[in-house]
Amino acid sequence: MENTEQITSMPRIGDKAPSFTAVTTQGNINFPADYSGKWVILFSHPADFTPVCTSEFMTFAKMEPEFEALNCKLVGLSVDGLYSHIAWLRTIKEKIEFNGMKNIEVNFPLIEDITMEVAKKYGMIQPGESSTKAVRAVFFIDPNGTIRAIIYYPLSMGRNFQELKRALIAMQTADKHAIATPADWEPGKDVIVPTAGSCGVAKERMDNKSEMTCHDWFFCTKPLPKEKIDLG
Repeated sequence: MENTEQITSMPRIGDKAPSFTAVTTQGNINFPADYSGKWVILFSHPADFTPVCTSEFMTFAKMEPEFEALNCKLVGLSVDGLYSHIAWLRTIKEKIEFNGMKNIEVNFPLIEDITMEVAKKYGMIQPGESSTKAVRAVFFIDPNGTIRAIIYYPLSMGRNFQELKRALIAMQTADKHAIATPADWEPGKDVIVPTAGSCGVAKERMDNKSEMTCHDWFFCTKPLPKEKIDLG
């Protein structure tokens, strides 16, 4: 018996971001080549003219300058057509008020993906959730075009945009300072020093009275003042 079950593949952390060309509300794009040297948050939403998506687009649009200051571009996607996108974004600007926001203009590109080609390349179509709508996927792509983080949300749940910004800052900080960030890290809190790679280094750390605090050989932290972190 032939297996007709649809298989949803998706790229993984560390993979190069799948390339594509697309029509958007800001003209044609060649992804990710057009964004070389910048971070990108590529995110999908289920459908235009839906309330959760509207609240998300307004929030992202309001925060766009904050992401821009962090050398990060925003690119949205849904499986709706270009004219639907344009009409929806005009409606947001002209009619919608939410959470103290109004007259919000969305200036970042929103991809037309009627064929679901891009959504399928990125595993945004999850048949168990919906076979005709993209789930709320978020891909963080670094300046080299490599996928660094992936977050997925169900159709019913709006994203936490402060968390998306915090995740971006954490990855940029880890790259710049060669550290890791612990649970619930916020800029200004202590960071984690990479685990010692040899017995000698482990002993040295435990004996060292420098700025590091070593709870044990494998768990050392150090301060990283907020003024040394790029907050945009």
